[in-house]
Amino acid sequence: MEAKYVNESRSVKSAHVLPPDTNHHGTMFGGKLMSYIDDIAAIAANRHARKPCVTASTDSVDFLIPIKEGSSVCLEAFVTYAHNTSMEVFVKVITEDLITGKRELCTTSFLTFVALDENGKPSKVPNVIPQSEEEKMLHESAPDRREARRLRRVDSKRFAEIFTVKKPWE
Repeated sequence: MEAKYVNESRSVKSAHVLPPDTNHHGTMFGGKLMSYIDDIAAIAANRHARKPCVTASTDSVDFLIPIKEGSSVCLEAFVTYAHNTSMEVFVKVITEDLITGKRELCTTSFLTFVALDENGKPSKVPNVIPQSEEEKMLHESAPDRREARRLRRVDSKRFAEIFTVKKPWE
């Protein structure tokens, strides 16, 4: 399987932040933005794998500054790293004041997706070739994030056993 350049997965989405998208503070609902993040990340993962992909985890969503009603958000996603059947996708969100033109990085996120074959089973994906300094930095630091995900997953499985609701007769 031939490796792919990061730019082959790069995906961009913009949206106007309207009143229904905001909370009582006049800022964008975090959950609404998280939905946009998952959507654009899924497109990037599908572009890289050219197969159906599912979200395996949302590693982090860091809200750096509030996004105000009336502004816009521009999301950019790309695959930073691939390992067998999984892909790490980085998403950055820029907010723009549409009146002044001021743009600021407001959110960053890392998600993991798994590619699926025609039977819904995990399927191999191409490796990633980073080119820019940003891409190289994210690619080189990806194995550390992958290990942190692995450890977190061990905890999650343990929590699932502890917190699973037992039937009274068990």
